[in-house]
Amino acid sequence: MRTVTLFMLALLVALAGSRLGAQISISASGDDDSGIVRSLRDMDSLVNTLQVRLALADVDYAGGDTGIIRHFDDSVYIDRLGRLNTVFQLPYNSIIRNHIHVYTDRRSDNFRVMLGLRNYYFPMIEDIFDSYGLPTELKYIAVIESALNPNAVSRAGATGLWQFMHSTGRMYGLTINSVVDERRDPVKATDAAARYLSDLYNTYGDWFLALAAYNCGPGNVNKAIARSGNSRYYWDIYYRLPRETRGYIPQYIAAMYAMNYHHKHNITPLPLEMPVSRDTVIVNRDIHLRQVEAVTGLSYNILRALNPQYRTGLVPGRTSPMPVMLPMPYLTSFIEKQDSIANYRPNVYLATVTPASAAARTQYIPPDIEGKRRITYRVQSGDNLGYIADWFGVRAADLRHWNNIVRNTIYAGQDITVFVDEAVAGRFTNINNMTFAEKQAMAGRAQPRNERQATEVGPPPPTGVVAGSSSYSYYTVRSGDTVWDIANKFDGVSVTDILRANDISNAGRIRVGQRLKIPVRE
Repeated sequence: MRTVTLFMLALLVALAGSRLGAQISISASGDDDSGIVRSLRDMDSLVNTLQVRLALADVDYAGGDTGIIRHFDDSVYIDRLGRLNTVFQLPYNSIIRNHIHVYTDRRSDNFRVMLGLRNYYFPMIEDIFDSYGLPTELKYIAVIESALNPNAVSRAGATGLWQFMHSTGRMYGLTINSVVDERRDPVKATDAAARYLSDLYNTYGDWFLALAAYNCGPGNVNKAIARSGNSRYYWDIYYRLPRETRGYIPQYIAAMYAMNYHHKHNITPLPLEMPVSRDTVIVNRDIHLRQVEAVTGLSYNILRALNPQYRTGLVPGRTSPMPVMLPMPYLTSFIEKQDSIANYRPNVYLATVTPASAAARTQYIPPDIEGKRRITYRVQSGDNLGYIADWFGVRAADLRHWNNIVRNTIYAGQDITVFVDEAVAGRFTNINNMTFAEKQAMAGRAQPRNERQATEVGPPPPTGVVAGSSSYSYYTVRSGDTVWDIANKFDGVSVTDILRANDISNAGRIRVGQRLKIPVRE
């Protein structure tokens, strides 16, 4: 009976092939898993974005899944894919089905967030793609690349809605520096993505090959073609592609299905409070989004969500004209009050771009370094940001902030600015002359353990702890913290210790304000 059932299913798939395109039998071992792991990771990270945190404050995030229909028979998926209006021939197989289940079952709550963001980003993407003569259904690439998160950063450093690497972003005219990263600008990055996709299609003449090249680079696709007898049929080169890329087309088809048929699964969009009606104003002077907030009354969080490309909130319009995206109701107010905005506490908000002579007269001391000693550390061969943070007893995130460091990249001979408490500053007088072993020996001693624990107020350690294991202190998560940063604040505590003590399976899912138990070794 099982054999007959499998045969009938295979026959059904084959019959659908005339409309859906060639079917392919793909083993789910590995290819399926790697793509799904990426999808789960991207969708989990989405709920930590600014836009979503704003919405979740007032919306029952997990309350919309009542009555969700999670699975259908294969014949239903095949029929629905066949009804989509697209220039692509859409195959169907078990891997595509498993990716569909990521959206409709395993991460249906997070998918509601993406459906809410769709209403904000898709009209803009469709307009730009249409202006380049591209199929508008290419918009689903942004779903699988970033989960519609303009601040998404991959482990390899790819950034933004379209996950541009630094070199590719520069190649297509995007400005990338410590103040502005236009890979995060939804409009400019989408325009660059349209040009890149056009170039890839002109190279290969096939959209599936173009999508594969978008994911793994033209060089990998060219090698796969050469190793497959110069075939330019995607499914002929499928097994010659990198493992992650083999799951890319199934991810794309699943995203297209889920975005079009979510209502069939009783999945409703999360209503995000993002202003759909918006426009751009060009500024020709330096301003900070905090200045805009103070003068116009528009929330800083909304301003950051609308203008994610300004990494510190500074809009450096003096260097070259810069766009500021605003909700339509605030456009007139902004235009009328530009002088007031620029003149609002410039010594505070524009201190980083004030000429040196003026800076000496009106130096602003941020609260996080007020009263602390400034120390300059010269990077030695073999150092990394984590080591330096350990030696000085500070967070790696603070080192990045104080020195405008991107993606932990430092080099031998570079001077790193560190701010430490006056009480421990004397320990670092000779640090630039210490050996690596000497610096390692002082790691974690920058702040005595009792002082570190005293900075985080919490209940007394629980009683009844097994002798020789651990008692606990408590730490409240602050903005910018990672589990790695927190572990380095406490002697003898590892990331694994913190995750295990708090029953956390994903180190990336801690949240601001969360109170963590910190094991204290006896």
